[in-house]
Amino acid sequence: MTEGNTRDQVEDAEHPPERHRGPVVLRRSRRTEDSTTDQRLLDSRGPSDWVHTDPWRVLRIQAEFVEGFGALAEVPRAVTVFGSARTPREHPEYEAGRKIGAALANAGFAAITGGGPGAMEAVNRGASEAGGLSIGLGIELPFEQGMNPWVDLGVNFRYFFTRKTMFIKYAQAFICLPGGFGTLDELFEALTLVQTKKVTKFPVVLFGSSYWGGLHDWIRDTVLSEGKIGERDAALLHVTDDIDDAVQIVLEAYRAWEETH
Repeated sequence: MTEGNTRDQVEDAEHPPERHRGPVVLRRSRRTEDSTTDQRLLDSRGPSDWVHTDPWRVLRIQAEFVEGFGALAEVPRAVTVFGSARTPREHPEYEAGRKIGAALANAGFAAITGGGPGAMEAVNRGASEAGGLSIGLGIELPFEQGMNPWVDLGVNFRYFFTRKTMFIKYAQAFICLPGGFGTLDELFEALTLVQTKKVTKFPVVLFGSSYWGGLHDWIRDTVLSEGKIGERDAALLHVTDDIDDAVQIVLEAYRAWEETH
């Protein structure tokens, strides 16, 4: 056996023959199939559990994006407001949310929330009562109620990532009322997208210094001081207890955006 033949055999062992299924490349044991994609599509025989497989779910995901984009395409300028579903109606944070919704409506912004109860309901209620557009983007969960009654335009989603895209795409700013893991998740996703310039820079307002102050201090005193973020990243967050101040931050950022577009 020549040296060249030996080298070819080694390369063949490292790179076994390929089989292509559309854009997918199959090698080794995964490449063996006894039918083509067309055959499997057109053959009425066999099990029907294919409709529950991951490739089929892609169509559900696609449908959610299409429905969301279609429902929100004509939405005017808007602000997404996050907050806890557990905020009771008698709590001061509920009243603050209601006033924030009204203030946004009076400033010409639609209010987008997760569409649920608590702080989300408060914001939707305030916006609707003030004559503004109140939007709710709901999520299918086993332990929460459906869309609150103050939503004027609502869309329900199965998937968190689809819903998050809608929160980002149709908002010019974020305001975060006190909330739990869901609010924190949405907050840091927004910050990451702004920091990495995946979205046009827009402000993130944390409403309630007694609630958010510790987090803000930790970001500056630990995350920033240890060099994990930069000064510009830390400056993306604005902490306030004043509703007029929160709306003014939103307005100034929107005017700055208008000047560059």
